[in-house]
Amino acid sequence: MKFNQAIPHPQSVFWQEDHLVLLDQRRLPTETVYLHLTTPEEVWEAIATLAVRGAPAIGIAAVYGLYLGVRGLPDQEEIFWAELERIADFLNSARPTAVNLSWALKRVVNKAKTFKGEPVSSVKQAILNEATAIHEEDVRVCRQIGEHLLTLLQDGMGILTHCNAGGLATGAYGTALAPLYLARERGWKFKVFADETRPVLQGARLTAYELMQAGIDVTLICDNMAGAVMKQGWVQAVIVGTDRVAANGDVANKIGTYSVAVLAKAHGIPFYVAAPASSIDLETETGEQIPIEQRSPEEVVAGMGKPIAPEGVQVYNPAFDVTPAEYVTAIITEYGVIRAPYRENLKRVLNG
Repeated sequence: MKFNQAIPHPQSVFWQEDHLVLLDQRRLPTETVYLHLTTPEEVWEAIATLAVRGAPAIGIAAVYGLYLGVRGLPDQEEIFWAELERIADFLNSARPTAVNLSWALKRVVNKAKTFKGEPVSSVKQAILNEATAIHEEDVRVCRQIGEHLLTLLQDGMGILTHCNAGGLATGAYGTALAPLYLARERGWKFKVFADETRPVLQGARLTAYELMQAGIDVTLICDNMAGAVMKQGWVQAVIVGTDRVAANGDVANKIGTYSVAVLAKAHGIPFYVAAPASSIDLETETGEQIPIEQRSPEEVVAGMGKPIAPEGVQVYNPAFDVTPAEYVTAIITEYGVIRAPYRENLKRVLNG
């Protein structure tokens, strides 16, 4: 999918002629730098180091990376099929928690296998076509999620969000932020509170940035201010994204989400999770089985560009936490609003 100027915020991932282009999210908001990638190794590095982040966006980047890895392979079937599997496994190892990564790669590999027996050149083209299809579907899915979420909201509400589940994290509109963009198109006005989201500050650097770019009213708060803002009566709904939803409705999202969910329940505020169906993992029974990525201590002790903690201090730095289903008011997918009992209703929606 090519760059789309109609999208009301910077686009994070797109295909340009013969290579992948990523907006380097490590450099935002002070610098706008695009990476031009031509190898799967470069794509792996971009995913692992958060140059591209957000579950849908890393899935999109990975499948384009898969094509970059196979397009130059010789047309010998044995070599091609072995390398296809190897490159897919390699890209899948970049980050463990977001299920969209493995979902997208599996989908493309399975699509390629339907072309077995045809010339390898045809299989390569099919891989690029499927990668583009996943990207285009994500744009449609995000807009559908936004439409369904709007049915739960009203003009003038205060909305709190954690981390970045906007256009920068997806192919276009985002998941949690999609209703904000659609509301703006309709003339609605929300007051958005964005948690800074320590330690990498995705809320401060990315959510505040893209909402301001789109002309949406946003106020940045420190993570430990969420409860105080709720107590003031300024928040009528919390909307977050997710990297994986377990079969029972437990939700893995950026570290700190669980705390926000507990606070929301204490204040009687609905806690909504925006999730494309590709983020729902029925093979994972509960949140306890979701692998939680552990990241470098440097993100905590030197995340501001200089040391902010004593040298040698022990650090615990999980990238995600799991919010139990009991704190989730509803999960909103492209298929509509899903409420408890989640195990039954998630399965029903996904299985048609």
